[in-house]
Amino acid sequence: HRELRVVIVSGAGRAFCAGADLKDSSAAVAPSRLDSSWLYRREVGQYGLRAADALEQMRAVTIAQVHGYAVGGGVVLMAVCDLRVAADDAVFFIPEIELGIPLAWGGIPRLVREIGPALTKELVMTCRRFSPAEAKSIGFLNRVVPATQLESEVEQLARELLAMPSVPVAITKEHVNAVVRAMGAGMTAFADGDLLLGASGEEESRAAARA
Repeated sequence: HRELRVVIVSGAGRAFCAGADLKDSSAAVAPSRLDSSWLYRREVGQYGLRAADALEQMRAVTIAQVHGYAVGGGVVLMAVCDLRVAADDAVFFIPEIELGIPLAWGGIPRLVREIGPALTKELVMTCRRFSPAEAKSIGFLNRVVPATQLESEVEQLARELLAMPSVPVAITKEHVNAVVRAMGAGMTAFADGDLLLGASGEEESRAAARA
């Protein structure tokens, strides 16, 4: 869609994105599936990473319009968007470790890229909730606005982008992304499916998921 210049990524209902469906994700890698081959389960485990990569590589500028909860993969979904605007009452957390699995979907390299290694370790290891104000202070959000103004603020930002010459905007996105890739050489996620499969086989992880 070459005419498409700006995409607003938003959630329906009371959450921006609650992350992976725990029932679906656990079933998808369980040996009890009809096709329980390692190849099949590994491929299923990579779906989130492939989706995140596809969104990040879109030609259009993407704006995350965040309300309610952004949980786990929902935080990664924010990270793959070019710009991020959140309501002031939004809530963020990354509960994967508490559920007995590592953060997948390319989340670790993306968070290291956006907020640095120390904060990535803290937020992922502790699974604690963090606010839009904190997210903005660490450079993860562009803007925090009152919840009642979220949609209008994002639409205004989209109009501002559309008012700019299209090619320089596209070049700027590609240029910034190229610099980020060069700075993050070696930080590419490639085996998320294997990590999820490995964790799902450990009794400690299964007990955490049941809890």
